[in-house]
Amino acid sequence: MDEIEVREMRPEDEAGVVRLFTACEDYFVAATGAPALPADVQSLYYALPEGAEPDQKRLLVLCRGEDDVVGLVDVVDRWPDVGTCSVGVFLVAPEVRRQGVGAGVARRLIEEAAGRGMRTVVATCPGDWGPGLGFLRSLGFEIGRPEEQVGETVGNRTRHPGEKGLCTARLTTAGR
Repeated sequence: MDEIEVREMRPEDEAGVVRLFTACEDYFVAATGAPALPADVQSLYYALPEGAEPDQKRLLVLCRGEDDVVGLVDVVDRWPDVGTCSVGVFLVAPEVRRQGVGAGVARRLIEEAAGRGMRTVVATCPGDWGPGLGFLRSLGFEIGRPEEQVGETVGNRTRHPGEKGLCTARLTTAGR
């Protein structure tokens, strides 16, 4: 497996992220009931939970080589409190799934968050999406039961009309 670079998303990455969203239709259908649209990439820049500031938002791409986007992580640092970071989306392209790419990147990002003083990482996942729940469990997250969805946001993004039954997963970074 080639080395995976994790870096801030740049405007020139948008075409690669659109391709990633298309390839990850399984996730979007499980999460929202519909495939992603190209406009969903643009909405990544603006979707924030209530009370979060734009400078807390981080959009990270996972790249194999210079421009080959194989993953995306959407994070809001220090939300809902200063000791927590919230992950709204963590996507890995189907062609690199089950090769340790996602787990390796997730572990690096969890260590980075802990190093910056965040004691908790919170993520959301569709309650009936086995691959995502299994991934979170493999990293040590405790998964809560699917909750009734209220409000316009979930995690760190705007809720899609078809979303229901999302689980909240928590991981304590202390001792990592």
